[in-house]
Parts: sequence; structure tokens; C-alpha cells
Amino acid sequence: MNTSELPFLTTTNNCLILNVYVQPRASKNQICGIQGLELKIRITSPPVDGAANKLCREFLADIFGVSKSSVEIISGETSRHKRFKIIGNKPGQFSKRIFEMEETLSTGHILTERK
Repeated sequence: MNTSELPFLTTTNNCLILNVYVQPRASKNQICGIQGLELKIRITSPPVDGAANKLCREFLADIFGVSKSSVEIISGETSRHKRFKIIGNKPGQFSKRIFEMEETLSTGHILTERK
């Protein structure tokens, strides 16, 4: 899989590592673009008592179609700059969603929860 257009993403077998910039207290949950080498995510929750981290994990789980327990923060627990590990249950599981994300972001559109 070619992820050269997505500098925030590293893939291995059934796992994704995402570098994310989180903007709390937004009007809705959405992936709104690439900021530097990070995926920019807006979430509605304030950064209080881990609420923003929890909501961000839930949002990413929804986007990638995995359980909430499959998404973990591997660094940046108290920062807006975070690294997430998303574990799938089969190799190649994320290919279609990554392609959709690349297409959406390259056209300047916003990605929200799955329908």
C-alpha cells in the first residue's frame, strides 16, 4: 500500500500508527485535513479529565470500523499532538478506508463519522 500522500500514517500487517493533532471543543467531530505531518481531528469534547482522549479514540474506532478497545494512545496523552495505534483483526483491513481518506483529503473535503 502506498501511503506517501499520507505523511501521518504508518502501516504494518494489521496495525495503523497515526500521528494526530487534536482540536478540542469543536462544533462536530471530524477529520479536517493534514497539518504538517499530522492528521488534524476536531472533536466536540473539552480537554478535561481525559474526555477528549476518550472521544478521539471512539471517533477513530468509528472511522476505521474497529472496536474502541482496538484504538490506543501510544504517546501524547496530555498533548494535542498524539500518536494512536489502531489494531485490526485481519491484514489489509484498512486499505479501503485509507484510500477513501486519501481521496477525501486530497480534494480538500472533510471526513466525518461513518454512515
